[in-house]
Amino acid sequence: MTGRPASAVRAARRRDRRVYTRSHPLLFALLAATRRRAVTRVGGTVLVHGTEPYRQALIRVPLDRTAVGTTGGAVRELSNGGTLFDQEGTGHRATRRAVAEGLGAAGVERLRPVWRDVLDRRLAPLADGHDVDLVPLARELAGAAVRALLGATGDPEAVARAAAEAAAAAVRDHLPGRRLPGTARAAAAATARLEALLAPHRPGEEPESALRAMLAVAAVNTTVAALPRAAAWCADAGLWDEAADDLLRPALVDELLRVTAPSPLLPRVAAADADLDGCPVRKGDRLILVARHAARAHDQPPDARDPAPPAVAQLVFGAGGHACPGARLARAQLDDTLAALAPHRPAVVRARVDRGAALPGWRSLTVRATGDHRTPENR
Repeated sequence: MTGRPASAVRAARRRDRRVYTRSHPLLFALLAATRRRAVTRVGGTVLVHGTEPYRQALIRVPLDRTAVGTTGGAVRELSNGGTLFDQEGTGHRATRRAVAEGLGAAGVERLRPVWRDVLDRRLAPLADGHDVDLVPLARELAGAAVRALLGATGDPEAVARAAAEAAAAAVRDHLPGRRLPGTARAAAAATARLEALLAPHRPGEEPESALRAMLAVAAVNTTVAALPRAAAWCADAGLWDEAADDLLRPALVDELLRVTAPSPLLPRVAAADADLDGCPVRKGDRLILVARHAARAHDQPPDARDPAPPAVAQLVFGAGGHACPGARLARAQLDDTLAALAPHRPAVVRARVDRGAALPGWRSLTVRATGDHRTPENR
């Protein structure tokens, strides 16, 4: 990392690794042990670590969107189908277009005042010397943005909690490991609560409840995973100067999203025979696409002055027809969060891993300002 002490980078990486090793230790031990090979088979599962094989798996290999053990399969089970993950053909494309319009440049700018209000209010105590936990902030920010995006009525933090519960229950269906009794019922109950909270403002409107719930689950869980982890990287690796620089911050945002890789794995199932980097893939094989490794998050720390190529950084949002339509929203939210935190140069004072979350992240991440930003009367 350009001009960055190696000890600071190691400290930042050590802290960030805890969200993996303490939440899914066996899974990530397996991924670490196999990552030296771009593609490797373990029984009926193909692990895809390499940058180009990962991209090819998304744009060249036919994928079964509804198979058991995939994100789409889990969502379909909860919602009786009809979501962005499991639609095929023209229905899938039409839904993606509708979502993309709401999350395009104009849509994101309409939403921006919503989360900036949360940032201003939640971060104000830093100026008076008080500690702030960034996880509840991220939850409210995500819930408020989702509520505004969908025109919903539910309390932002209640929306965020329900989305987190639905994802945590559903993820046990499509990550490797034993499925615990009752997880399907728990996931369905959490999804029902979420759909009720996402009821639209306008009386008589028929909501596409499954699509709305899917959007909320995706937006909330990636935001709550990414924002605190990115802030911890800035604090531990000494990146606040770059975060405060309007010219460097966009590159830093891309780099932090690449390195935190909020959705580090994409579980899929092959719908036809294929080949990935010389490894035969058979129809029905389970694919574990490791976004974290494809984007080089594990060995290339964030560097706003020498960032990874855009084609590599973008991989944490997928590729081709499987690219995430919320990428612009994620970048804007992180950009504003870093800009709001940077004047305080906060340090992490307490951190606790969320062992039950769908995505690797912090249960609490408490920060404290290191600069003197108190008001004159409180100095």
